[in-house]
Amino acid sequence: MDRRLRESIFRGDVASFLNLIDQEDEHAIEQTVGGSLNTVLHLAARFGHVGLASEIIKRRPEMVAAENEKMETPLHEACREGREEIVKLLVATDPWVVYKVNRDEESALFVACERGKVDVVKLLLDYPWMLTLEVDASTTSLHVAASAGHTDVAKEIIKARPEFSWKKDMHGCTPLHISCSKGHLEITRELLRLDADLSSLQDNEGRTPLHWAAIKGRVNILDEILCLSIESADLITKQGDTVLHLAVKHNQYEAVRYLVDNLNIEKLVNFPDNDGNTILHIATAGKLTTMVIYLLKLGLDVNAINRKGFTALDVIESDASNSGAVAIVPALQEAGAKRCYQLPPASPEIQNIQQESRSPKPSTWPKKPLESSPSQHQRRHRRHRRDKQLELQNEGLRNARNTITVVGVLIATVSFAAGINPPGGFNQITGKSIMGSQPSFKVFLVCNIVALFSSLGIVIFLVSIIPFRRKSMMKLLAVTHKVMWVSLSFLAAAYIAATWTIMPRGKGSVWVLVAVVSIGGGFTMAIFAGLAVLLAWHLLRKWEWRKSKAKSRSPSSSISRVEEMQMMKKGTHDSTSNSDIDSSDQGFHPY
Repeated sequence: MDRRLRESIFRGDVASFLNLIDQEDEHAIEQTVGGSLNTVLHLAARFGHVGLASEIIKRRPEMVAAENEKMETPLHEACREGREEIVKLLVATDPWVVYKVNRDEESALFVACERGKVDVVKLLLDYPWMLTLEVDASTTSLHVAASAGHTDVAKEIIKARPEFSWKKDMHGCTPLHISCSKGHLEITRELLRLDADLSSLQDNEGRTPLHWAAIKGRVNILDEILCLSIESADLITKQGDTVLHLAVKHNQYEAVRYLVDNLNIEKLVNFPDNDGNTILHIATAGKLTTMVIYLLKLGLDVNAINRKGFTALDVIESDASNSGAVAIVPALQEAGAKRCYQLPPASPEIQNIQQESRSPKPSTWPKKPLESSPSQHQRRHRRHRRDKQLELQNEGLRNARNTITVVGVLIATVSFAAGINPPGGFNQITGKSIMGSQPSFKVFLVCNIVALFSSLGIVIFLVSIIPFRRKSMMKLLAVTHKVMWVSLSFLAAAYIAATWTIMPRGKGSVWVLVAVVSIGGGFTMAIFAGLAVLLAWHLLRKWEWRKSKAKSRSPSSSISRVEEMQMMKKGTHDSTSNSDIDSSDQGFHPY
């Protein structure tokens, strides 16, 4: 780019710019900056020169949609810098530019949220389809606002699209996970105020927002979540880590103290992860002297054995390479800690481990860890399978909702086209339908109108109502599904009536109509009959499942009342009310 041209843009000097363009080189306006490919309008938008941008658009309005090397338009630059007047000017010239995304699939709204430009965000949210660009994206504008701590921006997005609070990025993190990790208390409060159940969602590693707050030592976030959902403290990760495990593992001393003071830690302090390590094993392995001394005051089991057969004393004495170990070993011994082989035998497995621990060679330690009990393994497997089933069902419901919406739009499109282009045409002088007096045309008109407005009702209903729970989604789909069939039926009837209207009258025309009705009606009725059979079969299986479930919970069953109450209190995945999944073994069910 010419040096004088660049300097006039940087200064916003409209007179110098116009002098270069109009009197010296009219093609200079088309110049770009080096490898970035930024146009003069990109630069004017970045620096907020409204007058200069206006002159550029007057001469080259197509430059509003020009893209640089990152596939970003001038609107991206204006939104990133919060140039509200420039944004208004660009959008007024080409409204469709707001829906363009850059090479990283980021819209102009996304970059505005990233920088916390709330005025620009409010302006862009006035476009009704703005946020639909992120419906299928993993990382949304709410994620980036939560990460950067832009509370006002996050509030605007939550107000416009509250369902984005449940969206997960590629790591399985919701906006609440991110805000808890970053320590943004106000955004965390807004999300929890929307739905406290968000605190129970887990990422790809099974970590909840509470876990992330413990990892980062966000004591204020821990307090906020636990005040609303104390049950979230019972959730564990895929590695079997509790919230206390994670706080100790990342040496968050203040977070550990807060959890100890505010939770019932009787079980948590001795709870083993998947490797059998308690929080004392983790603290000694990390040589966290202050943490170990504090944990020993809690009265935990100092001689707990992990799956490798090590006690906490074994762990620290296996590597006494620094001064931290020198302080930890006496503290453990004073609390009664012993080596594995010094403990009395408790089971055949422990005896084998103790015998092997006396050998000086590390290779003699057992290579295969102690297996968990079959019942624990089975419960874990059932829980994992059920989580997968629920995920697949929720995805199927979302796909069904999208499909019904598309079908409704298609029916409305076809019905509208048939309404303004009636069968038989219309009089070129009067504009009236030529076949309007025939009874078959009146049947066509009524059926077409019903098909059009019922399909429009489906679309409006699905767009206006966004359910957050599975049962609500099922009810919504059941209603719109039935209306869709009604709309399709009237569309088919309108087609038959239109065919009869334009068909020449004769002896064979009646037979043709009978054939059309027989083929079309028979085919439709065959589909209805097949779906009815599937529905009846599914309802029968659901009834049998509920009957067997009630029988298993009866007083005569082998499960005691105490165990039943414990299962109901825990609310695990094994005791569920989702009969649609539990009663179906084919992977689908009709609605």
